[in-house]
Amino acid sequence: MDFKDYYETLGLERNATQDEVKRAYRKIARKYHPDVNKEPGAEEKFKEAGEAYEVLKDPEKRAAYDQLGANWKAGQDFQAPPDWNEGFEFSGGGYTEADEAAFSDFFESLFGRAAGPGAQPRSRHSFHAQGQDHHAGITIDLKDAYEGATRTISLRAPEMDQDGHVTVKDRTIRVKIPKGITEGQHIRLAGQGTPGIGKGRAGDLYLEIRFNEDSAYSVEGRDVYFDLPIAPWEAALGGKVKAPTPNGVVELTVPKNARAGQKLRLKGRGIPGNPAGDLYAVLQIAVPPVNNDEDRALYEQMASQMNFDPRAKLGV
Repeated sequence: MDFKDYYETLGLERNATQDEVKRAYRKIARKYHPDVNKEPGAEEKFKEAGEAYEVLKDPEKRAAYDQLGANWKAGQDFQAPPDWNEGFEFSGGGYTEADEAAFSDFFESLFGRAAGPGAQPRSRHSFHAQGQDHHAGITIDLKDAYEGATRTISLRAPEMDQDGHVTVKDRTIRVKIPKGITEGQHIRLAGQGTPGIGKGRAGDLYLEIRFNEDSAYSVEGRDVYFDLPIAPWEAALGGKVKAPTPNGVVELTVPKNARAGQKLRLKGRGIPGNPAGDLYAVLQIAVPPVNNDEDRALYEQMASQMNFDPRAKLGV
């Protein structure tokens, strides 16, 4: 069975408008109508144009035909893939102007068969297709994941106009950010994708969550990390220090002889969930600068009285 390029039959580009489809068909129909043109092959060309028009003038049939792709060429050996119409639902509707035409095997393999003169009525089909799902990324603050929020976002969504052309339309939607959402998760907005064809339901919109860059915090899954500067004496002697977190100030206990890079874990204080993540304070030892003679004297006293070599393990 040969593939039929209906666009080529009518001399059209694949992005032709519905008006262009109509004009192209009428031009060919006038030229090759059997009542007007008695030349050999004229009737066959008239029928081929009618079949092409039957598909391309109907947005539902055209959408289904277009999804076969533009890689097929007229005359190529063709067999409809088993799942070519996946997502499409066939129901009552029917053929419009070509009920009595003898459609090709190619047409019937895709769209069923029209009732010809004297034939028994058969089930006729039109298309109801679910709209395509859309995907977009949105960026939220870490605080939104801790507390939940409602945000207004702007998106650019593809849309098909009445002529069958795809346009881009800006739209604004309100989105509820659920508490405990993590980076990479999706929020599903039912019916916010491409409108369906016929009675097909609209597709969904899936928003992938990303976090704004935060100078204070980094995130791994549900765990949250932040650097906590401490003084050398706090690292050596230990003690209580206050630390900011995404949901308020807390008091931490720094152990004696704490090391730079050591992590203090606050269980369950990461992004909420079941289970919740943990919050980690990563200790950073801040070295006081020498601003005056008194500061210098303190450092010199430490250097002379403390038996401490930071490079002892290096063997130098």
